[in-house]
Amino acid sequence: MNESQRARRPGGRSARVGAQVHQAVTNLISERGYGNFTVGDVAARAGVADSSIYRRWGSLENLLSDVALTRLNTQSPMPDTGSLAGDLRTYAAQVAREITGPDGPAVLHLAVALSSNGQQGLQARDDLRAERTRQLQSMLDRARERGEHAPDALGVLDHILAPMYIRVLFGMGPLTPDYIDGLVDRLL
Repeated sequence: MNESQRARRPGGRSARVGAQVHQAVTNLISERGYGNFTVGDVAARAGVADSSIYRRWGSLENLLSDVALTRLNTQSPMPDTGSLAGDLRTYAAQVAREITGPDGPAVLHLAVALSSNGQQGLQARDDLRAERTRQLQSMLDRARERGEHAPDALGVLDHILAPMYIRVLFGMGPLTPDYIDGLVDRLL
């Protein structure tokens, strides 16, 4: 067998197991809420051994952080439309679709819950926030390179993401396109 035949196939068994574990976590959060299941519950739901989860993620908190970040990156990638206003509108609309979709509230509750789960939870939350901030910063840096005035990443969080998250978490009305555009307009 040559080197290329031995290489791990993208989308192979490892990817399938990862997707099964991620879906099991999302389903368990939706059904039971955060903190009401164990690695064993996730493993049983995903049809894998506990040791597979510990070997790959190390802890439940690391797994939960990975689930949240993977969902964000898959459902709400950083756009590049050629303008900051276009990027922010596209990004905000993606986030709105994600957090109001079938699993959206569960993922939001997961991110909030990581903040209150001891040192490991805090580290997982901080890792999640740092990675998403890095991604937002790349979008903002592109805008600056084009000569546009761009807020900092915390401004995007405070003025666009936080209001949407609060509306969804507390059932305060729909995230309409006009509402989302208004958030972007106020920031810019």
